[in-house]
Amino acid sequence: MIITLKDGSKKEYAEPKSVIDIASDISEGLGRAACAGQIDGEVVDLRTVVDKDCQLNILTFEDEDGKAAFRHTASHIMAQAIKRLYPDVKLSIGPSIAEGFYYDIDSETPLTTDDLTKIEAEMKKIVKEALPIERFTKTREEAIAYFKEKEEPYKVELVEDIPEGEEISFYQQGEFVDLCAGPHLMSTKPVKAFKLTSLAGAYWRGNEKNKMLTRIYGTAYTKKGDLDEYLTRMEEAKKRDHRKLGKELGLFMMREEGPGFPFFLPKGMILKNTLLDYWREIHRKAGYVEISTPIMLNRQLWETSGHWDHYKENMYTTVIDDQDFAIKPMNCPGGILVYQSEPRSYRDLPLRMGELGLVHRHEKSGQLHGLMRVRCFTQDDAHIFMTPEQIRDEIKGVAKLIDSVYQLFGFKYHVELSTRPENSMGSDEDWEMATDALRGALDDLGLDYVVNEGDGAFYGPKIDFHLEDSIGRTWQCGTIQLDFQLPLRFNCEYIGADGEKHRPIMIHRVVFGSIERFIGILIEHYAGAFPTWLAPVQVKVLPISDKYVDYGKNVLEKLEEAGIRGEIDTRAEKIGYKIREARLQKIPYMLIVGAKEEEEGKVSVRSRFLGDEGMKDLDEFISSVKEEIKNRVTRKVEVQEENK
Repeated sequence: MIITLKDGSKKEYAEPKSVIDIASDISEGLGRAACAGQIDGEVVDLRTVVDKDCQLNILTFEDEDGKAAFRHTASHIMAQAIKRLYPDVKLSIGPSIAEGFYYDIDSETPLTTDDLTKIEAEMKKIVKEALPIERFTKTREEAIAYFKEKEEPYKVELVEDIPEGEEISFYQQGEFVDLCAGPHLMSTKPVKAFKLTSLAGAYWRGNEKNKMLTRIYGTAYTKKGDLDEYLTRMEEAKKRDHRKLGKELGLFMMREEGPGFPFFLPKGMILKNTLLDYWREIHRKAGYVEISTPIMLNRQLWETSGHWDHYKENMYTTVIDDQDFAIKPMNCPGGILVYQSEPRSYRDLPLRMGELGLVHRHEKSGQLHGLMRVRCFTQDDAHIFMTPEQIRDEIKGVAKLIDSVYQLFGFKYHVELSTRPENSMGSDEDWEMATDALRGALDDLGLDYVVNEGDGAFYGPKIDFHLEDSIGRTWQCGTIQLDFQLPLRFNCEYIGADGEKHRPIMIHRVVFGSIERFIGILIEHYAGAFPTWLAPVQVKVLPISDKYVDYGKNVLEKLEEAGIRGEIDTRAEKIGYKIREARLQKIPYMLIVGAKEEEEGKVSVRSRFLGDEGMKDLDEFISSVKEEIKNRVTRKVEVQEENK
């Protein structure tokens, strides 16, 4: 058999060989580093035997799927350690996730962070034991009987849900056996750099009606240095937690009276409205018109759009005049009704309609998280109606708009093209045409992208923009979705140049995604220290004593007349205290005023960027700050001041 490797080179073997044997044959180093394999695009276990010509990729920790196999092995090591320490604990599932792994367990005695230390110590023993990991299979009946004997009810339920005739695989390391599809490493030995990070509650199978289990999170790396770097980044993330900073800076709050429904406070509204003003400005320049559609519409509309069948479990519904209504989870059907409100000609296209629409989606209570995961949010939607010939140019226009926004905030990003999911509607031809159009636009722009198979919307393929923040975390925000289905379902039309009726093509797109979530991301990205143009309070006037409050108020009045957002601290406190408080509030500029400043009609400037900038003429200061705000400049911090 001939094995074609990733670099195009070929290896020939006279008899079947396992993936790990082929990796070791290529080089001893690759054999040691191998975490999984990929045969003709399918991820497989290292133990998988190759017995025919194929394309083989040896996956290491540098590959996402290799990393997943490594961390999945770490989750099994953790589960083994837990069973050694607490034999009565019942195991459920333990997958790898983006930044590590977790295992959900059912423990009669609640675990604490002290238990995590004990579990880590036992995990180290298991790693040191270098236990070989072996794979085997059982029949459905054997698997059920095995887990009933072991008194593992969650495993029994999982086996019972596996379709008849499907292979049921197990992995064993020492005395520990787990139901698992794999893949896994060859032994426990390589998993040396790991850390258990937190405990949380999680409903069995994500269903609020089921029992609450204990979820133990952890992460694992091949090198201690990489683990230390990750843990440092996580500590930094804790300091930047938008929930903590949102409270400290008076931006927003969450209340038990409305779980998942954020309250924006006065300063938070300034931040939100500043973002929306920016959104309106760039969309006006890009040829969009703005619309607003109702928050609630009847069932017939949602049946036509397909949401009633495909999305109803996430929708809030009610009955009015004996008729079913739904609060909108998306803005698109309302946008279509606006399109249909008058006859359209090819001369009207492309028609770009933007909407800052408040939408509601039911999220499970355990998934709610500050502004990042809420039940109501403002979606910066736009729907573009166009002819088939305009598709590529419109997609490129949206991609350029998204790029300009992310560059302004200093975000790097990567792009994913998501293709047809299983739960979809429409013909194969439409899906192929739509996917090719998105792919072609990305190629025209020269944007690097990865294909995310099966992750498109139910009505069409999409392009997702995943931005990277200042500490390296990624967030999915911008998206472009091409839709042939809704214009068909709603019978949308335009009169073409030939005088005949034609069906428009539709683009759904967002730039921020959710305004609320984007604000949460910005809070963490900037650690609450927003650029001056975004800062709720741009300048704080600090009189040295009561004698200079009147002059300070005159300064504040001039700032406000110039359109600069300012405050004055009139408290009878020492100036050092006032400066420290203003720094804690992340104010970009502080203007200190005393006898000399009043006498000369000037201000002493302290900034977040340079520290003490000296005494300046007030008009000169106002002029420079206005310019900074107008151009949406992000000044770099050049000095670090201690919080004295």
